[in-house]
Amino acid sequence: MKRSVLSLTAAVGLALAAGIAAVPASAATVDSAPQQGYVASSYAGSSEEAANNKAFYDAVMKSALAKQAANPFVKVVYVTYDASSAPTFRNTIASSASIWNGSVRNVQLRSGTNADFRYYEGNDSRGSYASTDGHGRGYVFLDYRQNQQYASLRVVAHETGHVLGLPDHYSGPCSELMSGGGPGTSCTNAYPNSTEKNRVNSLWANGLAAVDAAR
Repeated sequence: MKRSVLSLTAAVGLALAAGIAAVPASAATVDSAPQQGYVASSYAGSSEEAANNKAFYDAVMKSALAKQAANPFVKVVYVTYDASSAPTFRNTIASSASIWNGSVRNVQLRSGTNADFRYYEGNDSRGSYASTDGHGRGYVFLDYRQNQQYASLRVVAHETGHVLGLPDHYSGPCSELMSGGGPGTSCTNAYPNSTEKNRVNSLWANGLAAVDAAR
């Protein structure tokens, strides 16, 4: 998984106010926006990547919390994803969402068409990655070959971790989800460790608190 970083759906139903960027479904037309992916062999992180990830996260949080104003008692942010353009991985994506939903409490993933981000599938020499355009829009691309080489559920859960705000850390152990392909193809762990869970919970709790304080 390479370079990344989202709906207060609940009873509200949320999509980013700016809309979702149209993204190609094949590697032939995949853009060259800064991305986060599963392996580090062809990509090194950058300050631009970090800035784009933060812009994506901030835009999603702002949109979700604006919608929350209509339902102020909801304290969980619901992020909606659309897996219709990645039918091969539909079940794996659902399993990844279930893992994250069982791991964190301040943000939850839901499948829907009025989505905050989308999954795509195809062939790309860069492998799988989560990509942002720096304006609060992004998507996850799942590469066929890489998902055959590595444990597919780990790949998808890793890329989804980017959507939730986590960076790559390839030097980490297999027990660290965001180490991606660093531990090698034998690593099948698809669950975030306690540090990663706490980080996601903190990111989304802080966002909620910031908006509550501004009211």
